[in-house]
Amino acid sequence: MTFAVSAVLLFGVSSVIAVKTRSAGAGSAVVLFLFGFFTAGTGAYDPIRTLLATLAQTITQLR
Repeated sequence: MTFAVSAVLLFGVSSVIAVKTRSAGAGSAVVLFLFGFFTAGTGAYDPIRTLLATLAQTITQLR
């Protein structure tokens, strides 16, 4: 069974959790950056999206 979750939804939920728990670490900074990046769709969208897609594909191939 395949379950797909939108990156915006995933990072949005992670952002809400980071804000609610008042996390201030590097992980929460990355999550908030990625949430802003995916929702804004800036000019850097394609290179970063390609990098994340390649990373996700590599992780799935490790199994």
